[in-house]
Amino acid sequence: QVQLVESGGGLVQAGGSLRLSCAASGRTFSIYTMGSLRQAPGREREFVAAIRWGGGNTYYADSVKGRFTISRDNAKNAVYLQMNSLKPEDTAVYYCAVGRTTTYDYWGQGTQVTVSS
Repeated sequence: QVQLVESGGGLVQAGGSLRLSCAASGRTFSIYTMGSLRQAPGREREFVAAIRWGGGNTYYADSVKGRFTISRDNAKNAVYLQMNSLKPEDTAVYYCAVGRTTTYDYWGQGTQVTVSS
């Protein structure tokens, strides 16, 4: 089992920045990938970004490329999502997730991000 605790959401004006943090505990040695996904009201959950735990390769949705950066701190078993130039359409509940393969096995509780226009 892997437990995830998220923090860093909030309310920000368009053009502003937020940094989400996700701390993992438990069987962290089994982590292959950590990702961030989001779900806006009335919409399906969508992929935002991911990072491979070992090699550090990163992946982004087209909608956030150039604005969001995902990074990791292996010593702290943590992953961070730096979100810049935020837009109202980025408003959603953001979830941290980890997987032992390329699919996600464990999920955080979610954190609300609201971007006002």
